[in-house]
Amino acid sequence: IKAIDATLTIGEGQRVGIFAGSGVGKSTLLGMIARYCEADVIVIGLIGERGREVLEFIEKDLGPEGYKKSVVVCATSDSPPLVRLKGAYTATAIAEFFRDQGKKVVLMMDSVTRVAMAQREIGLATGEPPTTKGYTPSVFTVLPKLLERSGMSDKGSITAFYTVLVEGDDMNEPIADTVRGILDGHIVLSRKIAAENQYPAIDIQNSISRLMKEIVSDTHYQLAGKLKENMALYAESKDLIDVGAYQRGTNPRVDRAIQLHLPIKDFLKQQVEDPYLFADTLDMLESTLNQR
Repeated sequence: IKAIDATLTIGEGQRVGIFAGSGVGKSTLLGMIARYCEADVIVIGLIGERGREVLEFIEKDLGPEGYKKSVVVCATSDSPPLVRLKGAYTATAIAEFFRDQGKKVVLMMDSVTRVAMAQREIGLATGEPPTTKGYTPSVFTVLPKLLERSGMSDKGSITAFYTVLVEGDDMNEPIADTVRGILDGHIVLSRKIAAENQYPAIDIQNSISRLMKEIVSDTHYQLAGKLKENMALYAESKDLIDVGAYQRGTNPRVDRAIQLHLPIKDFLKQQVEDPYLFADTLDMLESTLNQR
């Protein structure tokens, strides 16, 4: 996926969160990653999802090529909280089993928020006091225990993608905040970007891959920084540009940001059925930023 490979490069064994409100394209993005990633085995935990979404995810998002190398663990939203919680642990245990055989595993969990909600129900039933937003203290103990199990081992690796359903699009609500602190990076999907018909709707400026600097070349890192800089400059001056108050030639850096605005947008867009190789993505990133 161009936007991720170019600006949020993910390394083998990294744990990443995909943060989004409902209906912004989390499942579609997961399906794209599953279908096109170079992994030996993909383990997908669908926890607390709608029943009809399970078959849709397998048939449409995963497709036959993705399903061939996948193990799907499913606990729908009508399952008891203990079943939902066990679903998350089962998916992680299956991923660990394949990792111990020396395989490259991709673990996807959709979504960690439903796991936290299941633990909240269990906690409240056992008499725990509700704390932040009604979540019980055990929720914040369970999350690191679950999320820390993925990663590298001396035999194989688990690269993990955990989706976090942010309630009311509030990126600072307790679960989002806790998960962000545990993981090695976060990809934020924005409803505003989705409304502009830009898919995947990744908010590049608010997303980060904590390992990117260590795993990419200096040239690649500088190009990604340049792209973010131009996006930030355009966003800062957007109001002036939209009302026609900005005169070209006033600030050469803003002029350049305006010139690159549409090419960058086109570069970040991608159809579901169009995979891109890492090397091709880098060439496209370079040619996008070096336009005259």
